[in-house]
Amino acid sequence: MKDVFVLYSLPQQASKTVAELKQSPLINNIYLLTADASAPEIEGCELLLIDRMESSDTVRLIAERCESDYALIVQQPTAVLPGYFALERMVRVAQDSGAGMVYADHYLQKAAGREVRPLIDYQEGSLRDDFDFGAMVLYNAEALKRAADEMRESYRFAGLYDLRLRVSRSMPLVRVNEYLYTTVEEDARLSGEKIFDYVDPRNREVQVEMELACTAHLKAVGGYLEPEFESVDLDVEGFEVEVSVIIPVRNRVRTLAAAIESVLMQETNFKFNLIVVDNHSDDGTTELIQRYADDERLLHLIPERDDLGIGGCWNWGVHHEACGKFAVQLDSDDLYSGVDTLQKIVDVFYAEQCAMVVGSYQMTNFDLEEIPPGVIDHREWTPDNGRNNALRINGLGAPRAFFTPVLREVKVPNTSYGEDYALGLNISRHYQIGRVYDVVYLCRRWEDNTDAALDVVKMNGHNLYKDRLRTWELQARIKMNGEGE
Repeated sequence: MKDVFVLYSLPQQASKTVAELKQSPLINNIYLLTADASAPEIEGCELLLIDRMESSDTVRLIAERCESDYALIVQQPTAVLPGYFALERMVRVAQDSGAGMVYADHYLQKAAGREVRPLIDYQEGSLRDDFDFGAMVLYNAEALKRAADEMRESYRFAGLYDLRLRVSRSMPLVRVNEYLYTTVEEDARLSGEKIFDYVDPRNREVQVEMELACTAHLKAVGGYLEPEFESVDLDVEGFEVEVSVIIPVRNRVRTLAAAIESVLMQETNFKFNLIVVDNHSDDGTTELIQRYADDERLLHLIPERDDLGIGGCWNWGVHHEACGKFAVQLDSDDLYSGVDTLQKIVDVFYAEQCAMVVGSYQMTNFDLEEIPPGVIDHREWTPDNGRNNALRINGLGAPRAFFTPVLREVKVPNTSYGEDYALGLNISRHYQIGRVYDVVYLCRRWEDNTDAALDVVKMNGHNLYKDRLRTWELQARIKMNGEGE
């Protein structure tokens, strides 16, 4: 028999979930977790008062009340409807695989009909706190109780995150790639509206706790790095200009002119150029670039290859003989916010003796009007722990700038998603990354952004790739610390 713990805030929805759960002979006790002391009771269930679902206290309460060999946690307040023999299937997989936790693909009921919601496999580097396990997870009770007993911190927001990290250290987290239940859509926003939730200033308290939990996990698995960095020789010679701005572009005739002009208007005490890597555009972008041919600072490169993604175009520009000592990113959709962007970035390179600098940006619409969440400054980054926290979050910020000798050695992955994150992880393993907390960049969100409205398959592919990057990086750091030998 199994104990079930259901997040309870909507009586009508919870009643549907409970009614479906009761159809399984595996169910023993059903507990309703609620922060509302006056919540109406549901027949056959016991109310348990909690502060919030994600807290350490709630994890401890679940562990204390669980009397069976597995605990099923329904962590979404809308209706969750298990499929035919779904719970039996999850238990069987848990037993066969020795899993500490089992989660499953599911259906999503939307206003327009039912859709599939495939998830992705958990791996060593799946350290982001927003990993999607779905609405229903099954924990091995022994692993759950052991993890709860080991918890020393009392998190308000990172309790469930801390739980799965602790369980993952001794037992696998296993995905059942079968559609085992149906849930009702909670968040109908497009993908491009969700991706910045983790840096919303309103979530700052949440992020502080998540960082603490992740850092403790890295220390436990041998992947934590002390704040000790390799030095870089910024006085290296052989570069004709100090800075090259690199813009990889394909078919951005609507936005590229503003990007180019925001570079050419820069005011600096050093020489710079602009390398536009035109990846065989056919919408008029090539002709637009040619309008700037009279400005000797602009180099228009059309690669001889036709197999380059954004990262490959970056490599093409960085390895060009005209590339400067520092290479600074600018996407063809975006622009620098003022005439001092390049100067501020270079000043940080020399002041902090770092191999990479990341700025702060403001979210805008196509017409450059500010949109939520506004300014993204990644103030969660600290010189001491930024390189560790980078394994938890999905990005480091913009614009990104690199000491060219280091970038030429590391090289950019030839992809069109996540290549910048891969660089940040790799470089931070060895070198200090500097920050500019002033807004120096405008990030435009519009319908042609590559991540504006991705379907679930594309989103899963992106998330799987970044998790793989984290896995490789974590493995490298464990090996570097001598923990993997």
